[in-house]
Amino acid sequence: MFKKHLLPLALFVCIGTTVFGQRVCGTTEYMHELLESDPAYKTRMDEIERFTQDYITNNPSGSRSVVTIPVVVHIVYNTASENISDAQVTNQLDVLNKDFRRLNADATETPASFAGVAADSEVEFCLATQDPSGAATTGITRKSTTKTSFSTTANDMKFSTYGTPIWDRNKYLNIWVCDISGGILGYAQFPGGSASTDGVVIDYVYFGVAGAGSAPYNEGRTATHEVGHWLNLYHIWGDDGTSCAGSDLVADTPNQADENYGCPGGTIKISCSNGPNGDMYQNYMDYTDDGCMNLFTTGQKTRMQALFAVGGTRNSLTSSTGCSGGGGTCPTPSSLSTTGISTSGATFNWGAAAGAVSYNVRYKPTASGTWTNTTSGSTSISVSGLTAGTAYEWQVQTACSGSTSAYSSSATFSTTGGGSCSDIYESNETSGTAKTITAGTTIQGLISSSTDIDWYKFTTSSPNTKIKVTMSSLPADYDMVLYNQSVVQKGISENGGTSDEQIIWNTTGGGTRYVKVYGYSGAMSTTDCYDLLVQTSSSSWRTDGSENALEEWDNAIIGIVPNPVQDILNIDYFSIQEDMQVDLIITDLLGKTVEVSKASVVYGNNLISVDVNDLSSGVYVVRISNGKSSYSSKFIVQ
Repeated sequence: MFKKHLLPLALFVCIGTTVFGQRVCGTTEYMHELLESDPAYKTRMDEIERFTQDYITNNPSGSRSVVTIPVVVHIVYNTASENISDAQVTNQLDVLNKDFRRLNADATETPASFAGVAADSEVEFCLATQDPSGAATTGITRKSTTKTSFSTTANDMKFSTYGTPIWDRNKYLNIWVCDISGGILGYAQFPGGSASTDGVVIDYVYFGVAGAGSAPYNEGRTATHEVGHWLNLYHIWGDDGTSCAGSDLVADTPNQADENYGCPGGTIKISCSNGPNGDMYQNYMDYTDDGCMNLFTTGQKTRMQALFAVGGTRNSLTSSTGCSGGGGTCPTPSSLSTTGISTSGATFNWGAAAGAVSYNVRYKPTASGTWTNTTSGSTSISVSGLTAGTAYEWQVQTACSGSTSAYSSSATFSTTGGGSCSDIYESNETSGTAKTITAGTTIQGLISSSTDIDWYKFTTSSPNTKIKVTMSSLPADYDMVLYNQSVVQKGISENGGTSDEQIIWNTTGGGTRYVKVYGYSGAMSTTDCYDLLVQTSSSSWRTDGSENALEEWDNAIIGIVPNPVQDILNIDYFSIQEDMQVDLIITDLLGKTVEVSKASVVYGNNLISVDVNDLSSGVYVVRISNGKSSYSSKFIVQ
């Protein structure tokens, strides 16, 4: 039903909270700030809404030609991890295109009761190939900044002192990717706001199809939600504080009391007398998890399309040459992806470009300067003859009648294999069947299934042997644990992704030691091995002379026991070289701090106990920091 009109909120901010990992928007304070700084803003918003309602009356289906919006992504970073890859930008554009064109794989999960109003919004996105001056561009800018994070109130990422100024909003959708303070996922400015801040801001953790660290917001739907706001869509429940009087100004979305969180699954949630179908919590403008969202409606489509009509606020985007490759009319392909990767081949895929006659594709090893060129008459091509275990990049160009586009930015991938990798240590899945290895010799192991575990054992004879275990060349996210002769955990290394893992233990006794290697969350590879090296020494694994607390802390051991834990978490065996104060910080997997405390540690070994009774069941990260460096490890609360 169509709901009562309330004043729309000018700026929407999506936040992930600590305890429940929910999307939450802080809206009113930001609306007041914009209205106070620009009193004419409300007048402009009202004018846009009147135009929109007139368009809806005369164009109930919202159908018109597909609009392709040039996008520039401004990456503003303070650390290397914030400087996200071109590939992550590309996969986010792919998500946007699939979601707005209803080509998303989970479109089939829209309930039958809502499938009839689910719509192809007829809006597409392409990375810009022409900058405002007419020069060729990849559609991605990068700016190193001295700011460690950005707030929504200052918008410093949008200005040259700390960030990147906006490209002409009449020609581009500007998206800034940076570290946003306060646990905020992203925010957007509605049509009618300032020309210097128009666009969308997304926290780098939630931009694109990311890793498990950003779950359940790791499927690119934060950008889908925020771009929806930028295209004049309001929250589906009307931001009315559960009164049922609010409105998203869309006729075919059910009235609902408030936002939904998590993923209710097949549950029908009735509110505001919206039975029998209940809330449309699968809508991109609700607050459910990324994996639960799957549709825009015809009514929402019509609101978006009103912006592009003659006289609409974003009509100028329909004639933008931002994706025309330096002044022409042939658009560069977007939404690049690589599938079917093997030891010697792969399949390249991309989105269709308007006016394409064919596509020119080129690829090469990342370390090489020589391209191999080929042509495709469709939006994919399979290549063969590649070298095993090698990193490659590829680009695609649209060939139109009489002109060509600029080449796309590179998509990257690595072929599998690349060596005589064979698991010579079979049947070592328990400590009782651990295979004997020799210190000083690098061995290879294979985690060939999601449940595979590799156990190794080695012997130290000296009572003061210092042990360093290093795992490198990881094909997936593997972790390892070091145990003493009684198979009691003495150290754990859980770096994310394919970063090397290392454990150092300055033990005071000799005997048999054990190492366990496993894949985090089922990580595995049936073809690629990891390297494992145990080194021993009669002296500590330290640098001599100018060592400082930072170096000593980097080499400290953190043992987490028990793990999983129910009540008291013991953090033990800090092998450090001087007394110091440390901070203990516990975060959830979204990076949100849930507990902070301080402790004093002294030279040698220490034991610190932390009460985790108040934490909900789940996976957490404990970080020990001395102000200069930190060490982290995951643990599970049952």
